[in-house]
This record gives sequence, C-alpha cells and structure tokens, in this order.
Amino acid sequence: MTNKHTLLVILLCCIAYYLFAYTTQRTDFFKVFTYYTLLFIGFILIYRYSHLNFRSIIFAGLLFRLILLFAIPNLSDDFYRFLWDGNMFLEGTNPYLVLPQNNGELMTNGETLIKGMGSMNASHYTCYPPLNQFAFTIPALFYKNGIITSTVILRITLVLSDVVTLFFSLKILDILKLDRRKILLYFINPFIIIELSGNLHYEGMMIAFLAASLYYFLKTRYYLSSMLLAGAISIKLIPLIFLPIFYKKLGIQKFLIYGSIIILINLIFFLPFLNQSLIDNFMSSLTLYFQRFEFNASLYYVIREIGYWTKGYNMIHTIGKISPFLILLLLTLFSFFRNNKDKKVLIVSMLWVISCYYFLSSVVHPWYIAIPLFLSVFTSIKFPLFWSYLVVLSYSAYTHKNYEENMWLVGMEYLFVLGCLSIDLFSNKKLTSTKMKRTKNIESLSNSSTDS
Repeated sequence: MTNKHTLLVILLCCIAYYLFAYTTQRTDFFKVFTYYTLLFIGFILIYRYSHLNFRSIIFAGLLFRLILLFAIPNLSDDFYRFLWDGNMFLEGTNPYLVLPQNNGELMTNGETLIKGMGSMNASHYTCYPPLNQFAFTIPALFYKNGIITSTVILRITLVLSDVVTLFFSLKILDILKLDRRKILLYFINPFIIIELSGNLHYEGMMIAFLAASLYYFLKTRYYLSSMLLAGAISIKLIPLIFLPIFYKKLGIQKFLIYGSIIILINLIFFLPFLNQSLIDNFMSSLTLYFQRFEFNASLYYVIREIGYWTKGYNMIHTIGKISPFLILLLLTLFSFFRNNKDKKVLIVSMLWVISCYYFLSSVVHPWYIAIPLFLSVFTSIKFPLFWSYLVVLSYSAYTHKNYEENMWLVGMEYLFVLGCLSIDLFSNKKLTSTKMKRTKNIESLSNSSTDS
C-alpha cells in the first residue's frame, strides 16, 4: 500500500472516529458494530500494509485520539461517577462514605452526575482505589466550567497516559529484542482509542504505571519497579494478581521487600480516607461486584447453565466464592512451575494469568481486555488482538433497556477467542518443539566434532 493510499485510509479513519464519537449511541448496536469494524479494517491496513514511517503512524494514533477530544463518552457512563468522586474529595467529603443516590445536594449540579451515572452506579459505594480518587480530582477541578470541560481534561490525562505507555513499551521491546512496530498493535488499535481515550476508562493510566514498572523490573531496578506497580494497583486493583509471578525472578528476600513496598505505598495512599466505614463500604462493593453482577462472561456462563440444569437456580453466589480459589490455584501454577526467571516467559505468564482470570470472571467489561492486549505486544500470542475486536459484540446488550445480553453473540465472541487461543497454544508448542530439535542437532554436531 503506497503512502498516498495509507493517508487516504487515515483520513477515512478520522471520519469514522468522528462519526463514532459524535453521532453514535450504544443503544444503536448496528452503528457501533459497523463503525468499529470499519475502524478495525483501517487499523489492519495501516499496520500490515502501510509503508509510512513509524513516527508518522504514531502521529496518526495521536490524531485519532484528538478527534475524540470534545466528545461525551457514548459507550459508558462511568465517567459521571469519576467526576462525582473527584468533586466529593475536593469539597472535603470522603467519597468512600457517600452514596450518590439521594445526596445530589452535596455539590453543585450533583443531580446531573447522579442521573448520568445511572441508578445502579448511584446506589453503590465507590470501589475505586485511592490514587484513582486523586486522579479524579483533576477533571473535577474544572467541573464548574461545564461537563464538557471536565471530560476534555480527563481525556487529556488519559491520552498522556497512552504516550507514557508508548514510551516505556518501546524500551521493553528493545530489551526483549522485538520489533518496535509491535507497539502499534496497542497504540493505534481502535479498541484502545475508543475504550480508553474515548470512553475515559482509567485502565489507560493503570497500564502506563504497569508499563513503567515492568520496564524497571526487567532492568533489575526493583525498588522503583515496586513503587510504580504500587501506583498501578492504586489505580486499579487488578495488577496485584501479577505479584506472585515475580517471585522466581526476585528470590524470597527481594520478593518480600518488593511486596512490602507495594503494601506500604498503598496504605499511605489510603490514609486520607481511612476509617472503619471505608473498609466496610469498599469491601461490600467488591463483594457485590463478584457475587451479583454478570456481563459478557465466558466459562462462568457455562457453569451457570450447568447450575440451572442441576439446581434449578442461578448459582452466582456459590460460583463467586469458588472462583477465587480456582484463580489462586492457577496463579500458583504459573508462579512456581514456570521458568519466570526468563524475561519473555515472565511476561507470557502474566498474560496467561490475567486471561484465565477474565475467562473465569462473571463480569468482563470491554475495557478489561486492555491489559491482555498490552501484554500480548511483548509475546507471540495473538488471541488478545482478536478479542479486542470481538469484544464489541458485548455492546449488543445495550439495545435493551434492561441490558439483556444476546447469548448467541456472546457465544460467538468466545468461540472465536478460544479458537484463536487454541491456535496460539498449538503454534507455541510447535515452535518450542522446533527449538528443542535445533538444540539437539547443535549438541549432536558439537559432540561429533569433539569425537573426531
């Protein structure tokens, strides 16, 4: 594809991003799916067939994000809760202690945010960690200037987060001696642009911390790595799942120091909010999340159906209690029975652990896939890339007022994802077998030379 054709594709993508951001609602699944598919085709054309230099494609990725700058998120209403929490903190109210529902008088135009976040979100205590709460105050500072101003500021912080991720990812690719262009699978992916920069999910900021932490870990600067991982965990709790995987690389003494730094920093972050009610409210929200909510699940839905057949009712409470033990078992296997001293193996282990976690989860919102996609950039595993496209099928649930999922589409999503995963496993097994044969041949030649 010539540079002229590439520029035409970029122009068409700009138009598609504009139409997606400013003319589409999540209730219109046909438009969401159509524009998203067109953007993904454009992404593949630019990545696979473009002869533009690397910097020009990076510039295109920034341009795509800037097109969304003034758009109100159209696929998620979570940002209303972010602004509510940020405003509560600015006004001296502990966001962990206040239910938005029936408390609109606590802030100017509070009812606007409560209505925007929806009754389900407004009726639960916040479950966002403390560094996330501090980050919410940045757009909240501008809320009096209007909600568009706040979302613009919020979006700028997340675009800058993507730039930080880009910076450290390139350094990680250099360490692993991989092609730098692989970061384009993340940076110009429509999924990342729409879900993080567009829909304003803080996974983008969390991944920026995670990328920096992983880089310094690979450089054996463990103290700095642990502080950055603590930041990632204090944005979103999920990176905590990676900690045991670092054990083999660190050894027992360094591992204990590494983990202690993470715990200490997170305790410090929690200090401005700390009291008994915070712990009760925070844990109740997390428990509620794991034992009541269901969305875009895979293996969980299969187990749920088995429960209907055998017990005659939804076993979400039972499954919600058992699944953490299954995840803990898998985490143990990946942490202690793999050669995680090897840099590439370590990242692959991280990818498999987070993927298994989501396969067992009862809730898999589209933006969750950002972590597997990010980690896959440093591996030969491709299924997260396909998942970043297929996850758009989950938005079919919003065509109904009561968010009724289309199980045929959910099934199709995971059928293809698990199919791609199987191909990855087969390809990696074949590649490992080939490497072992080459090693044996080299050893045989070496022994023959010695004998002669």
